[in-house]
Amino acid sequence: MDVMTYSDARAQLKGVMDRAIHDQQEVVVTRKKGESVVVVSLDTWNAVNETLHLLSTPKNASRLRASIAQLDAGTGEERELTE
Repeated sequence: MDVMTYSDARAQLKGVMDRAIHDQQEVVVTRKKGESVVVVSLDTWNAVNETLHLLSTPKNASRLRASIAQLDAGTGEERELTE
C-alpha cells in the first residue's frame, strides 16, 4: 500500500489511478487538516462490498466459513456452476 500526501496525489493523479486499477494497489492519501482517504479501483471496491454483504448475516458467514474449512480439509466437492 502506497502512502502519499494530497499534494503529491493531485500532481500524480493519473498515476495514482493507474496503480489502483492496473496494479490493484491501494493508495492512501493523507491531508494536513483532514482525515486520510484510500484510492482503490472500482473492481476492488465492488469486491470488498460483495464480501461485506456475504458476511453481513451470521448464518451466511457461518456457512461460508464451514465451506472454507471443508476445502481446507480436502473434503470439498467440485460442482458445475449454473447460469
